[in-house]
Amino acid sequence: MNRNEIKDHFRTVPLFKELSESELDPFIEISSCRIYNPRSIVFMQGDKLDRVFFIHSGTVKIYKMDQSGKEQIVSVLQSGEMFPHAGFFRGGDFPANAEIVEKAQLIVTPIKEFENILILYPELCIKLFRVLGEKIIDLHDRLEEKILNNTYEQVIKLLIRLSKTNGRQSGDHFILTTHFTNRELAKMIGTTRETVSRTLNQLKKQNLLKIDEKGYYIIHPATLERDLIV
Repeated sequence: MNRNEIKDHFRTVPLFKELSESELDPFIEISSCRIYNPRSIVFMQGDKLDRVFFIHSGTVKIYKMDQSGKEQIVSVLQSGEMFPHAGFFRGGDFPANAEIVEKAQLIVTPIKEFENILILYPELCIKLFRVLGEKIIDLHDRLEEKILNNTYEQVIKLLIRLSKTNGRQSGDHFILTTHFTNRELAKMIGTTRETVSRTLNQLKKQNLLKIDEKGYYIIHPATLERDLIV
């Protein structure tokens, strides 16, 4: 990937969309591109946080491990997204692990140089803090779901959330663009694969969840939300 291709990608990232060519150039100068194969580890929780990544193509899984070795999936990121969202202007370590799910092309930017350029553009800092704020609200909502909702409700809310983060809209429904196993879905909400499988089968029998010919879930958020109210 050459400088022009990096520039074209940055223009699709909401954080950079309103920058002029001269304003974008400093970010391009400090960035490089790397290709990662499936199951490659981008970084481990506890590694020194010295880079920020922008996904040009592919899929990246962000997850944490507890002391017993149990995996908790935080998010599954796709083209156009950046990660990590923590660590700006404070240093420290990567807060989670990042693993490649589908072969990925990542634009890598040293975080210290990234911060130095951000300081020159206050409006970019505001955009970044807005993104970070949205992530904090998302984590708060997930914690609330874990405390207040039973597993059936948590699975439904997970599907609704995935339709927005990993789905493509088609009319009044969304088609997930990533294949998730029942085990992966279970790791997102801290339950068992069997429980998720049982819940998904129940939703299918009620015609609340469908699968297309390629095996991707078809989700109607409004229909699922009505089921939560009943």
